[in-house]
Order: sequence, then structure tokens, then C-alpha cells
Amino acid sequence: MSNHIIILDDPGGSDLTPLSTLMSDLAGDDCEVTLVTHKKDLKDALAGDNDIRLVIIEDLLEGNPRGGLETVVELRRTYKDLPLVVAVEQTNPTHGSELIEAGATDFLFRGDNFRPLIRTQMDKINRIVAMMERNRELEERFRYLSDMERSRYRMIGNSPQIMAVQEKIRRVSRIPRPVLITGERGTGKELVAHAIHDESGDNSRPLIVVNCAAFSDSLLESELFGYEPGAFTGASKRNPGKFELADKGTLFLDEIGNMSLDFQQKIMRVVEYGTFRRVGGNQELRVNTRIVAATNADLKKSMEDGKFMRDLYDRLTFEEINMPPLRDRQGDVEILARFFLHRFMEEIPEFKGKHFTKSAYEALKRYRFPGNVRELKNIVERAVYRGATNDITPEDLGLQFRPEEFIQGETFKEKTEAYECHLIREALTEEGGNQAGAARYLGLSYHQLRYFMKKYADRLE
Repeated sequence: MSNHIIILDDPGGSDLTPLSTLMSDLAGDDCEVTLVTHKKDLKDALAGDNDIRLVIIEDLLEGNPRGGLETVVELRRTYKDLPLVVAVEQTNPTHGSELIEAGATDFLFRGDNFRPLIRTQMDKINRIVAMMERNRELEERFRYLSDMERSRYRMIGNSPQIMAVQEKIRRVSRIPRPVLITGERGTGKELVAHAIHDESGDNSRPLIVVNCAAFSDSLLESELFGYEPGAFTGASKRNPGKFELADKGTLFLDEIGNMSLDFQQKIMRVVEYGTFRRVGGNQELRVNTRIVAATNADLKKSMEDGKFMRDLYDRLTFEEINMPPLRDRQGDVEILARFFLHRFMEEIPEFKGKHFTKSAYEALKRYRFPGNVRELKNIVERAVYRGATNDITPEDLGLQFRPEEFIQGETFKEKTEAYECHLIREALTEEGGNQAGAARYLGLSYHQLRYFMKKYADRLE
């Protein structure tokens, strides 16, 4: 539904016409109306919908003449922009100003013209909501542009972990020596290779990328070293290899951990001396090619198992840059999600106006991202495509949580503390950040919750 109106009525409240009679007047093809009679039911209705256009509140609730006022105060703690209108009786002329000061969007006096007033109020609310939506879009755009302004080497994020990577890139980029980039799949190792190349000087020099895992040894040899006519069946003319094409530039060897020991021997000479021969050739060729290699394998373990040459590892690691997994990049998930969202909307304008709800951001922060940044990009784009409204909710994200994702650590103490942090985050999310509510949710006293929040302050940011 494009519009959802919730009415909080008290059947035993006002002696005048009950608010429930408004339902038939307000309901229509583009409007859904929900009637609730208790504040708890109202909060449940609000928690389950991100498309609320208006909440109409009976002022006299459960015999309390200030029930509407208290409800407005409670709702405003969680819902800063939600339009709240209170139906009041014309008995206290100052009560209306109290409601506005408490956070009500407006108040309406009960009477014969109450229904037309509600219709007029809806028109006003629609204009207000349109302005709020435009303001939200501008704020989102400003945050997106600010993130881009702060990014270096096309790396999005400002966590200490990614800043350390950027500093290593800055220092090593102008030193013509090999660099090894390590890290899990999807962390952005190729982005680091591009950054090293771009920062090293003249961007007109070539950057050649080869995925070593995509070739057998024989094909990889032809791919990297080139071949002479007649070197093998079908080799009718000379073909330069990637080392030659990358001369005076950068050759990025991705998935270098997949090379066989025999082929590692052949690569080591090029790394050490810059010389090689084409397949089927006798001429020694020399190139000035900077090698940047990458792997998601544990090369130290591979060396212990005799599957990777220690000499080659030593020659490749003038500098080693480890790309941290996304789950360890403090604060970068929200920045990256916003980046992928805006980039996707720029690519496909029909999705313009989409935005993450607060609960969606919280769900992303709790997720462990086994596929790292690449997985986050795919999750964001699918959520934008799937979402039926402009609000991207946790349901749109389709995240699959596993219990073990909340129990990180090696020792019993580490696992217990990790799960306690998860429970606190979950409670705060459920209660919209309200700490008193989170304490009740967990069955703790407020002071007990504050103790745990102080204890885990660095993990709960």
C-alpha cells in the first residue's frame, strides 16, 4: 500500500463519535486503515510497517485525559518524523499547544466537521511527507558524496583497517618491487592492484591482469611468456605474452597460489631477473614489468606442506598487503551499502528514491559476510530490485543468519562475550535504540544493561 493510516481508538474514551467510524471514510484504493485499541497493539503495528503515512490518536485513553499526550511523547522517542495527529475535545484551549510541544504534528477538535478536517489533514500530511522524503533523499545523497570525497584509490570506507591498507599502498606504489596481496575471496584484492598501479606514476603505462587459476600449466606458460610460430599445433605466428605486453607497466597475477611447483620455478626467474623465453623460442627476452600477485590461499601453510616455493614467496613479498574481511572493517558496512545502493540507482534510474531503513542497516551490521564486499554488493542490488516500496527492509535483504555467526572466538570466554554482544544488539534493535526497553526485553535491570554496554563499548559501536 502507498498509504497506511493507523487509528488508536479507545471504545470507552470520548463520548463523541468514536474514531473507528473514520475507517470507511479514509479507506480507499490507495489507502489502508488499521484500527487498534491499545498502545501495545499500536507499537506492534508500527514495528511491522515502514510505509505509515499517518497515526490518529484518541486523546482520552483508558480514562486518562492526558493519554494522547503521553502516547505522543512515547512514540517520539523512537519515531522522529512519523506524522501524529491527536483528536481532542474543545474543553481545554491550552491542551493543543501542549500536544505540539510534546511532538504532535497537529491536533484536531472533535465536532461536526471532524471528517472534513481529517481529509484536509491528509492533504497537509501528504505535502509534509513529500518534503520529508525529498529531504531524506538529499541527506542520503550528501552522505554518499561525502563518502566518495573521503575515499582514496576508489576504496570505500574509513575504518582503521582500510586506512592502514591505503597507507601501505601509498608507501609501496612508487617502489618498483613485487607486492603480494592476500585476503579472503571478495575483499577487493584486484582493487589494491589497480591502486598500486595508478599511484605508481604514468597511468598510460599498461596494467595487465591474469587469473592464474583459469589456465592449465601449458596454457598459462603461453599466456604469460608468449610463443613462437610452430611452438605447438595451431601456433602459426609469433604471439607476445603478458609479460611483454606489461613491459614498463604492471602485471597482476591473481590466484598465484594455484600454480604448480613446476610452473613456480619458471615464474621465479622472471621475478628475480626480469628475463624469460617465449614457448618454442631460444631468444632471452628482458622486460621491466612490475609484478603484483594475489591469493586467498594460506601460502605459509602451503610452504609447510611443500606446495609453494619459499624462494618465490620471498621474492614476491617486498611488501605484503592483507585485505581485511568485511566483518573486521569497523563501520564500513553502512558506507559500502550506501555506495552500492547509489551506484545501482545511477545505473538503473527506475530505482531512484530507494533507501535503507534503520533496521536494514542494523541487519547488515550483524551479518558476517562470508563473501565479503562482493557479497554485500550482490545483496544490496538484489534488495533494491526486490523491494516493493522505496524502503529497503531486512526482509528485502534476505540474509541467512547462522547461530555460529554470533559465537565468534576461540575460548569459552570469547564465545560467551560474543553472544552477549549479539543479544544486546538484538534487544536495542527491537526497542529502537531505547536502552530501558532493551533492558526489559532482556530481563535485566537498566543498570545491568548499562554495565554490559560499558563493558562491550568498543564492540557495540
